[in-house]
Amino acid sequence: MDPLHQLETYDYTLPPDLIAQEPLADRTAARLLVVDRRGNVWSHRRIAELPQLLSAGDCLVLNNTRVAPARLVGIRTRTGGKWEGLFLSCDLDGSWRVIGQTRGRLQVGETVSIPAPGTAGDILELQLIDRLDDGVWQMRPLSDGCAWDLLDRFGRVPLPPYIRHGEAHASDRERYQTTFARHPGSVAAPRPDYILRPELLAACRASGVETAEVTLHVGLGTFRPVSAADIRQHVMHAERCEVPATTATHLAEVRRRGGRIVAIGTTSLRTLETAYRAVGWSPWQGESRLFVYPPFEFQAVDALLTNFHLPKSTLLMLVSAFAGVELTRRAYQAAIDARYRFFSYGDAMLIV
Repeated sequence: MDPLHQLETYDYTLPPDLIAQEPLADRTAARLLVVDRRGNVWSHRRIAELPQLLSAGDCLVLNNTRVAPARLVGIRTRTGGKWEGLFLSCDLDGSWRVIGQTRGRLQVGETVSIPAPGTAGDILELQLIDRLDDGVWQMRPLSDGCAWDLLDRFGRVPLPPYIRHGEAHASDRERYQTTFARHPGSVAAPRPDYILRPELLAACRASGVETAEVTLHVGLGTFRPVSAADIRQHVMHAERCEVPATTATHLAEVRRRGGRIVAIGTTSLRTLETAYRAVGWSPWQGESRLFVYPPFEFQAVDALLTNFHLPKSTLLMLVSAFAGVELTRRAYQAAIDARYRFFSYGDAMLIV
């Protein structure tokens, strides 16, 4: 098997104390590893220097999805046993798609009771309708209200387990969110968008760097772990995404005049590469199952701002496809040696 397709190629050892548990108070103080693909080198900078690292006419593409409080904690109504779930999406008939876990086997027709965090007496009941593929359950809420309103009342911030074992603080409801988040639908935050504060974006615009927005609602496709020894056997789950007409027209003009399209986060990159393959620089909406791994021919994106990703993850495979496997490996080791902060609340990498 070609080493590019072996899962072990994308493994590395990370000291646990480098996993960021809290965001920096001043997010513009985050460190930035700038990786130059053409020169096969990197340099240590700060995210505050981003306006100087880009050129007038470049365009930052932001993912405007908003993270829903999608973690659900409750009990099985019949047995009183603990139940925990993660909301994934809502179907047209109002039923929810959820990944759930509990002791024993929840039976079709059985309900779980979810109390609103920090309150007494306010309960959401979900009834199991069916079991779908890949451990996904179809459940019906027995309370009135749209999914997003119910999640706001009964859900918790879906922190990844490497941050405080998934236990969120009240402050995480806004901290685990981008400042330009507008469209609810994600179960995880796009990164490193959260360190792009309004003042930093304003500084980029003042230097002639433009911005545009796409939407990809982060779901299982982004964070589901890879278990197959041959990564080509991994199947990505579909994630809803959109490139609106204003963005498509804008990016076509950026390309026409020679500017760079800079994807902010892997979700923006996957949205752009999916849409471009489907319709070129035209408006598009649909589902992406795009799995980016080496070798891959990028057609829509010229540079990528991203954070540092988990070993053996599809996100690390995407970065390795964009920067090259060996350069990515050496750059990650340089970040570890320099004690960068890793993962969702950590530092960032700019690949040009």
